[in-house]
Amino acid sequence: QVHLVESGGGLVQPGGSLRLSCVASTSFGGVWTAGWYRQAPGKQREWVAGIFGDGSSQHAEAVRGRFAISTDNAKKTMFLQMNSLKPEDTAVYLCYIGTTPTTWGQGTQVTVTS
Repeated sequence: QVHLVESGGGLVQPGGSLRLSCVASTSFGGVWTAGWYRQAPGKQREWVAGIFGDGSSQHAEAVRGRFAISTDNAKKTMFLQMNSLKPEDTAVYLCYIGTTPTTWGQGTQVTVTS
């Protein structure tokens, strides 16, 4: 049983930055995929960024160049650095790891508003 807990969300003005953290109850070692989704009110869950088994990372077009996913396996933590935030980035951000079935965190709220 793996549990994920997100933190780091909050309210920020457009152009600001936040760093989200996702702490796992077990090591990321042996996990081939992990990443972040987000869900805004009234919208479907949207994939944001992921790390894959070949060591690569990818980011959704909407956040590419502004967000960066990373991990610290020793600390069992995954991060999402979010820069140049826009109002349309407002959502609940959820982390996941590629267990079978997928393990999801509870989410952390990010609100971008002036």
